[in-house]
Amino acid sequence: MRMYDIIKNKRDNKELTNEEIKFFVKGYTDGNIPDYQASALTMAIFFNGMTEKETATLTLAMAESGDTVDLSEFGNKTVDKHSTGGVGDKTTLIVAPIVASLGCIIAKMSGRGLGHTGGTVDKLESIDGFNTSLSNEEFFEQVKNTGIAVVGQTGNLTPADKKLYSLRDVTATVDSIPLIASSIMSKKLAAGSHTIVLDVKCGSGAFMKTPEDAKALAEEMVKIGKNNNRNMAAIITDMNTPLGKNIGNSLEVIEAIEILKGNGAEDLKYVACALASEIVALSKNIDITEASQLVENTISSGEAFEKLKEWVTAQGGKKEWIENPDNFPKAKYSEDIFAENDCYMSSMNAEEIGISSVILGAGREKKDDLIDMTAGIILNKKTGDKIKKGDIIATLYTNNENSLKSAKEKFISAIEFSNEKPVEIPLIYEIVR
Repeated sequence: MRMYDIIKNKRDNKELTNEEIKFFVKGYTDGNIPDYQASALTMAIFFNGMTEKETATLTLAMAESGDTVDLSEFGNKTVDKHSTGGVGDKTTLIVAPIVASLGCIIAKMSGRGLGHTGGTVDKLESIDGFNTSLSNEEFFEQVKNTGIAVVGQTGNLTPADKKLYSLRDVTATVDSIPLIASSIMSKKLAAGSHTIVLDVKCGSGAFMKTPEDAKALAEEMVKIGKNNNRNMAAIITDMNTPLGKNIGNSLEVIEAIEILKGNGAEDLKYVACALASEIVALSKNIDITEASQLVENTISSGEAFEKLKEWVTAQGGKKEWIENPDNFPKAKYSEDIFAENDCYMSSMNAEEIGISSVILGAGREKKDDLIDMTAGIILNKKTGDKIKKGDIIATLYTNNENSLKSAKEKFISAIEFSNEKPVEIPLIYEIVR
């Protein structure tokens, strides 16, 4: 078999065989296929697409290119939730203890933040002592004992995807639904969970800017999962506006705690509960209405909050920080942003607001950048809110006083005002099952 022939077949819009796709993935991972030939194939895929069968085969081949996690000892109770990335998106911190308190097994690998989107691992590490680098033995022991563990991704998880993504990033072939879907789902399949629920973001702060594109991606990923015998659903959620009120690592943990105590921002609770309900319904094979009631009950009873404390303690974190969030360190410097007129907030650009938080130190531009765990933004007003002159719109937090000016300018440029209340954008556009 020759790579030349595989490139030619896809260039001519022919369906690649399972053998051809596996040959490519193995050869490229091993270094036997050069970048220029892989680039040619990804460009052909970019223009001609892939069939459902091709995409499923590519995804599974990438999933099997490195380490995989065998969760079979837990039966069909294992669940996972993945977000395509957003600003203020701390739903894993809420969803994980909810579903674990209801008997689901969540043995999850999560990533770090890069650019304007935050990462679950960084948020968890803002809790003093929390260890996201468990050994395999520690990981499985904790899952057995508590039903929940979240760690950083292993170095050899889906190496084919790592190589291919880096190549796509510099060859203008990132924006391909089959390649995006296979990239995300290869990691999910390698992680081993039986039930997978996806939070596909759309809007200014998301990779997919329109509901139509988000739906196409969601449908592709759901098909891939089903073709690989997983329970699947995808919820398409809005990311024109940051989710919740807190942006930044420790600030987002504090907000997640409030939700699990039955308080907090309604938009964040709504999306988190929708994700949790979908997971519970699929995992337990029950009606979504029944699952939603179970989710509400475990929050109102305090069981989900107790599971959060058990989880944090099991991974070395200080439980007293969860019981009393005042224990979290505070940034040295802060600055309020005031409204200059009576008006409505008509729109927010979530990506630009995310960048503002990065300027403050809450995120990283490069993978080896250090993060200020206390930095971030608390939003007092959001899209659709009525504002009076002198109201505090937001407060910026940082340990680098010199960052405040540019972060404030970036934030202000990301919001717009009007005299009329804007048309409300739905938090959830659609659920793909």
